[in-house]
Parts: sequence; structure tokens; C-alpha cells
Amino acid sequence: MKQSHRIDQHGQTYVAFPDHASLAALRAWCEGLSARTAVERYLSHRRVQAQSSRGMLGRIRRRLIDIAEANGRDDLAAVFRDRYTNHARRSMTVHRAIEALRELQDREPQISDDLGLWLAPRVSLALRRMGVRTFAELTLRVPRRHRWWSEMVGIGPASAHRIEAFFLRYPALTESARRLVERSKRTQRVIWSDVMVARSRDGSRGRYRAPRARCLLSVTTDREAIEAWLSLHEAAATSRTYRKEAERLLLWANVERKRALSSLNTSDAIAYRAFLRSPEPRDQWVGPRQTRLSDGWCPFFGRLSPSSVAYALSVLSAMFRWLVEQQYVVANPFAGVSVGSTRATASRCVRSLHDDEWQFARHVANDLSTQHGWSLEAAQRLRFILDFQLATGLRANELIHARIGDVIFRDAADIWLRVVGKGRRSARVALPPLAMQALQTYLHQRGLQDDPRHCSRSLPLVPALGRDHSVSISGTRLCAVLKRFFRLVAEQIRPMDSVGARKLEQASPHWIRHYIGVLTMSSHKMTIRFGPMLASCSANQPVHHST
Repeated sequence: MKQSHRIDQHGQTYVAFPDHASLAALRAWCEGLSARTAVERYLSHRRVQAQSSRGMLGRIRRRLIDIAEANGRDDLAAVFRDRYTNHARRSMTVHRAIEALRELQDREPQISDDLGLWLAPRVSLALRRMGVRTFAELTLRVPRRHRWWSEMVGIGPASAHRIEAFFLRYPALTESARRLVERSKRTQRVIWSDVMVARSRDGSRGRYRAPRARCLLSVTTDREAIEAWLSLHEAAATSRTYRKEAERLLLWANVERKRALSSLNTSDAIAYRAFLRSPEPRDQWVGPRQTRLSDGWCPFFGRLSPSSVAYALSVLSAMFRWLVEQQYVVANPFAGVSVGSTRATASRCVRSLHDDEWQFARHVANDLSTQHGWSLEAAQRLRFILDFQLATGLRANELIHARIGDVIFRDAADIWLRVVGKGRRSARVALPPLAMQALQTYLHQRGLQDDPRHCSRSLPLVPALGRDHSVSISGTRLCAVLKRFFRLVAEQIRPMDSVGARKLEQASPHWIRHYIGVLTMSSHKMTIRFGPMLASCSANQPVHHST
């Protein structure tokens, strides 16, 4: 039985895939039949006198090995070289390898395919470590110049030549890559995958890196150093906010300044301050809110306020200060880089509600399911959130983590809620009659006992909608629900008060806490002491009533 080889138009050797009879004989032999029995059962019509059965099976295996190697799949080639003593394991492994090769042989690669399906494992693993997983990412992120591979860790001239030859073998893939590049040039939107894989920008050769022997971190690149800094912060909200600021700077350094984060100097920090005030070009950096890894994601959602710019600079200065302490870099480029006073701007933006605005919003909340298209469960949950937050002044993060078991009963007039506040400090919050009435009403609407003491202690106070009420709503979802509600209120109030409508469009969950402070100072109807609850954002101040 001769092997079927031919040379394609690019000089590559093409090996025909074995037919069904050949594969059946190979599988039978792998399952434990002797070579002679397997060949006589499936290939007797091809066997010539004195031809070796093992030789026939060997040629089938070598053909599959050639196909695997031609497609850059050394891992599949190794399957047909190995000899297993366990026939069941060997048969299953060979079967999977044959099907994988059949898929490679029967179709051409697509621009969205994983590189591991087509390239050698060593090459695809090297690219994966740099965040390149598909042909699309490889097309967009590899610089188009001579010796493009020179700054890519793990990719040498031989591997680069094989990648180039692979694209030449498949003209349709090359055309798809060309169209993708043209489309990306038209949009020019900066996305997270634009963080360069080049060694000159990953920080491993940063200009201001401290001597490696003195560094206290087991990291090589700037991204790894950022992750080490973020791991210090256990609070999810804090870590998420700090990550946003650090990754914005990393993107800007790679894309705009064409350098590593650890190569930034004070002039770069001053330039970044100006960039934060007005991210330009706007069509590249500013876009709608999307998840970070989605195609439509952008680093910024709009122009930052002076206070937001000041906060971003303080976060970045703290990050570099820690990196200096860990002797990862030698200096802090953001030291002394600040923003002028923002008090005048802040005083013009009243981040609270007036009594009439709150009353109108509460009136709209009563009609959510009957007049505004909200589901009954969503409307009931929204009304509970409004009333419970108004009565307790809880932060959003405290509310989403609160459980029914956290409600403490001492007597009828002495009911408390255990929370974990800022700085992960345990605290207690008094539950006045308004809070208990809202909680009992909502428990009844959820089909539970009115008395929290008769309910499962593990149930969240504010569940996610769905069949499983044991899952709490996420902080992101809570913020989105309240913002959607306030935008609805803004639309309802616009015909009567356009200024109030514009203000309500900017409302967030924290505005309810501000409204409580205004309500408490203007009247004595509320009997709760709100001072500790409305503490400033400093983590050094007490949260509620400490225990």
C-alpha cells in the first residue's frame, strides 16, 4: 500500500487522508487485536503476498504523522508514535487524534480560529503567553515590518517563517486578515488587547527598573507588577477601581507613548494628566460602556471631571510609591503631579435630592409594574431598596452582602443589622421601623415568612432575580438598576422641571445617602443617628456603630 503524497502550489507536501478501511484497521489494532487479524479483517483486499501486516499499519500511522506535522500539530503526531500498554486508553486517544486531524484536513482555517488548532504547540503557547489566542489577534497585534518577530518572546526566525508559510498556504485566511486590518484602521478604537506584546514595552526592559537582584517582587513585566499591587486589596470594589486606573495608564503608555509603564518619567505623568482631562483622539479612546474584553469596549466613557482626574492621579501615585518600596522601579513619576482645587466645581454639582424630587421618585416607583413595563419582581425589589437605603443609609456594597441572618433582635425596639463596612470593619446599623416594615413587606412578596427569624439565615436581603433566590444582586447590577430607575424618573419629571430632570439623569445609589444627610439636618423626624453612617470616604474613619 503506497502513501499518497503530492506537492501543492506553495511547495508544501500534501498527504491524502487514509480511507475508512485503513482507519478501521488501525483502530482495531489499537483496541487489542493483533496486526495480522486487523489487516485480514479490514484490508485483506489490498494485501499482497508476503506483505507484512505490521508494515501496512505502520504506513497508515506514518501518513497520519505526516498530516499532523504538515499542520503544525506535533502533539497529534506524538499520539501515533507512542505505544500504550493500556488498550482502552490507547484506542480513545487515537480516536480523538484521528477526528482532530480529520477536521484539520477537511476545512481551511478561519480568522477566528484558536491558534492551537493549527500551529505547533510550542509556537501557540508562546503566543498565548503574550495574550494572542486567535489568528485575528495575531493579525492585529503583530507589527507589519521586517523581522516582526524580533521582540516577541519565544518566537524565533524558524517559527516566524512557519507562521508566514502557513498564511501563504491559505489565501482565504490572508484575505480575511487584510480586510480585518483595513477595518481596524477605519475604526482606530483603542481596546484592551492593544497592550503590546513587544519586549520593549512589556516592562521587562523598562528604563527605570530597579536592579533585579534587589526587587522584592517575583515578577518580570509591568502587567505582572500591577497584578501584584492589586492583590493587596481584598475589597472587590476597591480592586476594580484601582485596576481601571492602572490599566488605563498601561494602555496609554503602550499606545500613545510607545513605551513600557516602567519607562515613564515625570514629563509623561504631566502629559497623562492633560490626557485625562480630554482623552484624544476621542473616537479612539471614548465609547459606550461595555465589558472590558468585548469588541466595543473603550477605556473611557466620557470626559473626566476635575475630581475624577485628581483621584486617578492619586491612585497612580500610590501604585508607583508601592512599586518603589518593592524596588521594582527607582522613582515615582507621579510624585507631586496634582490637580488644582476642585471645590468650586464640586459646589456647583449638588449630588443629592430635594424632598419633592424624592417624593416624586417614590411615586414613580409605585407604578413601575403597572405603567412603566417593569416586571412585578423587579418593581418590588426596587421599592425595597429605596425604602431600606433611606432608613439605614447603607452603602451599596454593604447592602448587597447583607443576609437575613445578619439581622439581630434584642427586643421589639432594638433591632440591628451586622455589616462589613469600609476597611473591612465589622459594624452594626440600627433598623428603624421604616426599615423593618420594608423588609417584612419584601419578605412576604418573596413568598417567605414576614419575620426574618423564621427565614433561612443565608438568604440575601437583595436577591438577584430568577429562580435561585440564594444569590445576591451584584454591585454592578444594583448600580445599573438604580440608574435606570432615576433616568425613568428624569423622563417623567422633564415636562415640569427640565433642570431637575438633568440632575436626576446623573443620580447614583450614593445620592440616597446624601439625601439622608440633608433630610436629617433639615428635620428631626428621623430618630437614627446618621453621623457615623455618613462618614467620609476615608478608610480611617469609623463606619456605623463599631462592634
